[in-house]
Amino acid sequence: MYLEFAARLLTVTDKRLAWKLAWNMGVKGALSVHKFKQRLKQGESFPPFLYISIINSCNLRCQGCWVDVAAKQQTISLEAANRLINDAKKAGNSFFGIVGGEPFMHPQLLDILASHPDCYFQVFTNGHFITPEVARRLRQIGNVTPLISVEGTEIVSDERRGRSNVLSKTMMGLQNCLNQRLVTGVCTSVCKTNIDDLLTEAWVDRLIEMGVLYTWFHVYRPMGPNPQPQLALSQAEQLRIRQFVVNIRATKPIGVVDAYYDGEGRALCPAATGISHHISPWGGIEPCPIVQFAKESIHDERPIREVFRQSVFLEDFRKLAASSTRGCIVLERPDLLKRLVEDHQAPDGTARKTALAELEAMEKLPSQGTSTPEQLIPEKSWAYRLAKRWFFNDFGVYDKAAKAPHRYMA
Repeated sequence: MYLEFAARLLTVTDKRLAWKLAWNMGVKGALSVHKFKQRLKQGESFPPFLYISIINSCNLRCQGCWVDVAAKQQTISLEAANRLINDAKKAGNSFFGIVGGEPFMHPQLLDILASHPDCYFQVFTNGHFITPEVARRLRQIGNVTPLISVEGTEIVSDERRGRSNVLSKTMMGLQNCLNQRLVTGVCTSVCKTNIDDLLTEAWVDRLIEMGVLYTWFHVYRPMGPNPQPQLALSQAEQLRIRQFVVNIRATKPIGVVDAYYDGEGRALCPAATGISHHISPWGGIEPCPIVQFAKESIHDERPIREVFRQSVFLEDFRKLAASSTRGCIVLERPDLLKRLVEDHQAPDGTARKTALAELEAMEKLPSQGTSTPEQLIPEKSWAYRLAKRWFFNDFGVYDKAAKAPHRYMA
């Protein structure tokens, strides 16, 4: 299976792009995590992976979206993006997730990507703006993997995304990427209405046949002004996703992203561990995309590493998140998160300015952290177990939290 995946990578992808993936994302990404672990030993947390929402605008109106997609357009400028990325590179970073809104609506997205050939970018997109010309430019740039969101069948896609003819436009953008032999992924926000259609071997086999190299089944999180909690998954359904991912990783020649479990199947939160944080379109430095509060900004005159290092709000968030659950504090303990935001007087980072009221109105829901020890599903694949042991685990933050719990948990 591993040899088959390697063969697919070398045959369906441009060789230069495969090398960029291996070097910029693989080797340099591993080194950035190593530097992150060294910083943790010194009491400093600067994330090796930053997710940057470069724009708030989007052509779709997805259920449960927390982004102000209909508000006045806000973008991170080319100059601000370059300064942020250059500062992060000085700390050893090489990987950046580009999100929105819809990133391809940013007029300078391709210029941002082309400005940093020594980095690797994963662009989260609905695919509608990836024309043949855009796909050719992405191949020329070479250091980009488009991660294209597919949310279900034709009917479910239109319902989930608030527009008509969504799936066919997405699949057209996906095919344009595959035609240019890009390293292409497909992701799904799994919810009640699409779990039975897309959490299947048949769907994964179709992706493999098309030439897709990796996929990501992440759990729907009801947030924003219209959260749609009826779409949220039960604990049993989340365990079903975990079991499916573990099986696919061990049997199919396709990569499967998973940001919420270690190799033993124990839950974790990337923001709690500090391995990733989020930048809003307004430049606010947030714990993660769904925690839309920020005390600091990338527009600060200090180097970005210093801004992170001196952020009491981010440090307090990490400690509280690790003390309260191994899963998602937003889903499981929105009451504690609200208290933290109020104590720090962290400004609402949204255009609508209702994020605190939305947090107060949230119902407590299960997340990956609500599994019992008997329900843990360890990795079957030795490759994933090894990678997680060295490069993606909890870095000891939960053990530290158990020894010195956050003051809210006392």
